Amino acid sequence: MPSGKRGTFAAGTPVLTAARQLGVDLDSVCGGRGICSKCQVQPGTGAFPKLGLTVAPDALSDFNAVERRYDEKRGLKPGRRLGCQAKIQGDVVIDVPAESQVHRQVVRKAASDHPIIMDPATRLHFVTVEEPDMDAPSGDLERLRTALRTQWDLDDLAIPLSVLRGLQTALRKGEWQVTVAVDHDSASVTAIWPGLRTAAPLGLAIDLGSTTIAAHLCDLGDGRVLASGGVMNPQIRFGEDLMSRVSYAMMNAGGDVEMTGAVRAALDALALELVAEAGVAAGDVLETVIVCNPVMHHLLIGVDPVELGQAPFALATSDALRLAASEVGLASIGAGARAYILPCIAGHVGADAAAVALAQAPDEAEAMTLIVDVGTNAELILGNRDRILACSSPTGPAFEGAQISAGQRAAPGAIERVEIDPATKEPRFRVIGSELWSDDPAFEGTEITGICGSGIIEAVAEMRMAGLVDAKGLIGSAEQTGTARAIPEGRTHSYLLWEGEDRRIAVTQGDIRAIQLAKSALYAGARLLMDVAEIDSVERVTLAGAFGAHISPKHAMVLGMIPDAALDHVTSAGNAAGHGARMALCNRGARAHVEDLVRRIEKIETAVAPRFQEHFVNANAIPHATDPFPNLMSEVTLPQVSFNVATEGRRRRR
Repeated sequence: MPSGKRGTFAAGTPVLTAARQLGVDLDSVCGGRGICSKCQVQPGTGAFPKLGLTVAPDALSDFNAVERRYDEKRGLKPGRRLGCQAKIQGDVVIDVPAESQVHRQVVRKAASDHPIIMDPATRLHFVTVEEPDMDAPSGDLERLRTALRTQWDLDDLAIPLSVLRGLQTALRKGEWQVTVAVDHDSASVTAIWPGLRTAAPLGLAIDLGSTTIAAHLCDLGDGRVLASGGVMNPQIRFGEDLMSRVSYAMMNAGGDVEMTGAVRAALDALALELVAEAGVAAGDVLETVIVCNPVMHHLLIGVDPVELGQAPFALATSDALRLAASEVGLASIGAGARAYILPCIAGHVGADAAAVALAQAPDEAEAMTLIVDVGTNAELILGNRDRILACSSPTGPAFEGAQISAGQRAAPGAIERVEIDPATKEPRFRVIGSELWSDDPAFEGTEITGICGSGIIEAVAEMRMAGLVDAKGLIGSAEQTGTARAIPEGRTHSYLLWEGEDRRIAVTQGDIRAIQLAKSALYAGARLLMDVAEIDSVERVTLAGAFGAHISPKHAMVLGMIPDAALDHVTSAGNAAGHGARMALCNRGARAHVEDLVRRIEKIETAVAPRFQEHFVNANAIPHATDPFPNLMSEVTLPQVSFNVATEGRRRRR
């Protein structure tokens, strides 16, 4: 139990052997030597009428010396036995506790309610290797291969030179007993330790974005996230958006090599930062999963992205890649560590979108769902179990705080939440690192450094709801809006959010224009997918991406970022791409599933779609020039104001 599998075995058969022959999910690192304790089981006693069995007290062999020694040193829970030592003597019902199962289930609700079943590609195998003999000369590697084949039925494993270099030292230090880490996805040995090692190896799940790089250091035994962190993508200095970087590669000889080196160095430094934070050895990191958009994908693996900058936007490869981690610049982690890069969907719909699809599972949904992963390049997925469509849309970096006058990355001191009183036009806000609103007396003295992506989105939406901005995105004057916070900036106006002794933070007309362009591209992509699917509305909307968890559905809809839907059907998935990367890191089956799913997704190319420009222009209005938003209008009232009019004494220039 709980699998319910049953079988008949000869008296004296160890429970672990019976479990393996039945295909029962019972873990073991030491191969039945009684030293790893992974195979603990809970035997039942008494009558089991539903199973037609009665378990006698002597159904299993008595506690032996190995179990007594383990119980004295580490302790066994009452009634527990070691499956490799307990032998079957009669009819018995065996319960396999969750912690003894290979495929343990872990649910990470912070990122997604979709469960992660633990089945990592990298597993540990304890072996005893024959000592060298003058009469039968053979290499240590050959005798290790023989031990793996006879003791674990593992054959034809590749062993990289970097791992082979430490083999002889490990064998002699462990007195010819070693623990071998095997990546079953690539059939290769990734590390060798002397003696028995039961501590699980570690893995990295990396979301390589155009603007930011996020990573999670995970325990491959139970899926725990030991440390998380992020850095700015250093390629920003070559261009803020993807096409700027492609252009840099086109116009500068060796530009692609330069960008590849920069991002690889950043990944390696981030890996070292995370292992230091977690207090673990960098050499214990044996696996990494990377998700990224196609341009980042090509630059990471060292392929010139020039073909992605011109039609038909051909990928060098769309397949999943299984590489040595050192081949993508991760030189500071385990010498034999492996890297798995998820497959890309199309020329501008990358492995990050595939990871979002894996995490959110639209292929299992009944409702027509739109998933929006917003970044410098937004990926959109629309569909349900019957059909799935995907496209990308070039939103630019405005949603991540770039191209905004006081914009910055999401860091302590950045304004992340904004509310504006419709009557007084007075704002209040909250900054990252503080739970207080700015109108709280205790807020005084809190450092304010700028405004991040979620802050500028909420600010513009709140300005629209307060009548400070009209449907076309124009900020009114102090006279038109009734507040002195509307200050002149040349021929336009800005809205003053906060002013300190030496600086101020305002939402400028240029900021609103940058947000309009970004949200118009996003909405146009969604509308294009709806056209292909022949629908006029969606049942559910999921906001993914770094900022998705930090803005309300109402603000996103007021801005016109997403199509109209019932507000309680608009949810956040947080960093879904990062969660998908963790799923692929912790479960081999997830890799096979996402590779199959990518082949079934229909790719829509926005660059050549005839109606994309029409949708883009109409989406410039806040929330939209032509599409009705009945669900939104039932929740909020948008003032009917217009500031594009001639003022007394002069005419406004076109």
